[in-house]
Parts: sequence; structure tokens; C-alpha cells
Amino acid sequence: MMRALAWWPWWPPPYSSLCPLAPSSAGRRPAARCAPTACAAASSGGAAAPPTTAAAVARASAAAAAVAPRTRRAAAAWRPSSPSRSSTRCCCTATTRRAPPTASTPTRASSRRPTRSRASAPRGRPTCRSASWRLAALLAQTSHETTGGWATAPDGPYAWGYCFKGEQGGASGPDYCEPSAQWPCAAGKKYYGRGPIQISYNYNYGPAGQAIGAGILANPDLVATDPTVSFETAVWFWMTPQSPKPSCHDVMTGQWTPSAADTAAGRLPGYGVVTNIINGGLECGHGADSRVADRIGFYKRYCDLLGVSYGDNLDCANQTPFNG
Repeated sequence: MMRALAWWPWWPPPYSSLCPLAPSSAGRRPAARCAPTACAAASSGGAAAPPTTAAAVARASAAAAAVAPRTRRAAAAWRPSSPSRSSTRCCCTATTRRAPPTASTPTRASSRRPTRSRASAPRGRPTCRSASWRLAALLAQTSHETTGGWATAPDGPYAWGYCFKGEQGGASGPDYCEPSAQWPCAAGKKYYGRGPIQISYNYNYGPAGQAIGAGILANPDLVATDPTVSFETAVWFWMTPQSPKPSCHDVMTGQWTPSAADTAAGRLPGYGVVTNIINGGLECGHGADSRVADRIGFYKRYCDLLGVSYGDNLDCANQTPFNG
């Protein structure tokens, strides 16, 4: 999966001990694969997700609980459950699927539940399947933002997310500071992309810091040096609508209904709208874009690993940017 996740120097145990990645003479190529984990796409019968997925889910849950009351409610569907001897739980708390019976385990036909189709995207009440679906979207977008992959990388370019904590060359680039009385830039500080979502600009650092209770407007480097703050900023961005944009979470859970203006602009529910929310001004509305293709590649990889369908409208090539 994301073989380079442990490249983040502050990635904490136990996952760093399960994923002992070390550079070789070839550069970024790791010396070992991550060990598998039991927390998996049990709802779809797919392969178990590696520990990096469980870690990201747990971090998303903890960070979401710290952001806002509505975030805490949404976080319930992200909490990983521990497998037990009699059942295997999905990476959420909404649904439990029994483990396959063994020769010594009696079965009852009435206890068997029908397998749901993978054809449709999740709607309504969160389930293990819909939790996996939106988890795939979150991990895909953050993997693209922090990618270290290249075309001929081992296991392909989409196996190399979470390689960098900050925008490459950000320290020597622009300051990403917009004049603002509410969120004034600190002297000598730059607000380039940092963390899993690569949060940028003072008008994002300010409200994110206020929501999570961290002084990242005054000290933006915290987003790259404090792992909790880093993931909290990503969850804040994911969960928070910024008019006229909906939140990424609402789009991926089917809670966003496009307006007439959205429909006319080609912004229909699906993963493509999430890309539009994050970087639509640069990537959407002008036909094929390699950056969008990379985001979709990561998303499909995670969906395949979690055993869920891709849904519709993955691209934003024909979508007008929200602020366009």
C-alpha cells in the first residue's frame, strides 16, 4: 500500500515498528513491506488493509473529535474496532460482520446476511462500506499531496504517498500571504503547504488553528513538526465547508446536494468535486490534467484495497472551479 508512509520521521509506534522501511542505495526504495493488519474491508470480503490505513483512520477519528461538535458526530464512523474471537469488525462502528464459521462453529441460516452490491456509492446512514469509501477518498487526496512516487517506482506510483511533510521548495518559494485583518500573517513566516492535506495560505492556517486550538498562524511550522496538529489540520479542511464550497466529507457521504448553479457548472456528486474543492482553480475545468489523473490513480488503488466501488464523476475536467 502506501509503502513510504513511515518516511515521515515522526510517524509514531506501533506502526513504525510494523513498517520498518529503510532507504537503500537506490534512494527512496524501502527495504521491507508493511505488515498486514486485521482491520480490513471485511464488509466486502476484500483483503485486509495494512496498518497505515488503520493508523490514518484512528488519527482521523481523534483529530475530528477535537475540531468541532459536528465533527465529533461524524467521527463515530471512522473509529476502528478491534477484532474479536467471534467476529471481525470493519473500520467503523456502524456495522459488524461475523467471521466465516469454522468446522467447530454451528451456523444458522437466519444469521447470514446478504452481500451488498458494490455498484452504488454510499448514501444515508454511515456503514462500514461507506466509511471505507470516504476513507479511500481522504487517503487518496492526502497521498497525492504528499506523494514521492514516480512512473517506474516499485509497485507503481500510487504506492508512494505520505513521503513529504511540506511542499518541496516551500521555504524558498512565495510566502502564501494574503492581506487579512482577521488572519494577519506573522512577520517572517511563510504559509506554504504542510501536513497531509498541504494546507496553505494564512486564511486557512488562521481558522484551522482556531478550530483545533493550535497557534499555527503565528507558528506555521507546527503543521510539519507536530504529528497531531498536522493531521488535525487535514481533518479540519476535510470536514469544514468554505462557502461556496461544501466540505469534502459532505460530498463523499452524499450529504451535499448540488444547487442549480453547481449542476450548470458540471459539479455533480463524486470524487471529482473533492478535487475541485481542494485545488479546482488550478486543476479543474480545462480538460485532462496529470495532477487530477494522479489523484484518481491513488483513489482507485485505495478503493481496490478496501474492496469498494469507485462511484461516479471521478474527474473534474469539465467542472467549473467553485471560485471560477
